[in-house]
Amino acid sequence: MSRIAVAFRAFFAALASGQRAEQIRAVLDGEALPKINTAAKTAAPPARLESLVPSRSEAITLLAALQREARLVDLIQQPLAEFSDEQIGAAARNVLTDSAAVLDRFFALRPIAPGEEGAACDVPKNHDPARYKLAGSVSGPGPFQGRLSHPGWQATTVKLPSWTGAKDSALVIAPAEVDV
Repeated sequence: MSRIAVAFRAFFAALASGQRAEQIRAVLDGEALPKINTAAKTAAPPARLESLVPSRSEAITLLAALQREARLVDLIQQPLAEFSDEQIGAAARNVLTDSAAVLDRFFALRPIAPGEEGAACDVPKNHDPARYKLAGSVSGPGPFQGRLSHPGWQATTVKLPSWTGAKDSALVIAPAEVDV
């Protein structure tokens, strides 16, 4: 390695770490450095500092958006025995419409297999089982022809917002609402 490269490495190592700066100073002053302990190299690395950004599960972020914009959790947690089918259907209509808008914004969902349910469907040879679930008499690598019973869904994008709140609130789906 050239002397310039060594100088740059030493410079940036000293800037980044007080311990490294002290070691470099000791070498430059002609002090003897302690012997390197090879056992220390195989020891576990020092614990990393906790991230400055609070962590939050993407599942919680999605659930919070579905609650905030569609009131999905409210509908699911509601004891439905108190309501008629007509009341439940009326409430569900808005929740389902708003939930679809959230899913479209975050994931831009599209069917995997084109066509209507019941239509003929071609499955390619050596298909990915994550994309096609085959039922009935199936043997060999395909290709297969059958009837579409469900088109499947795939996300064409993932645009979940980043969590910027407090660490203690990372698991909050919806805040308590209080009229004062």
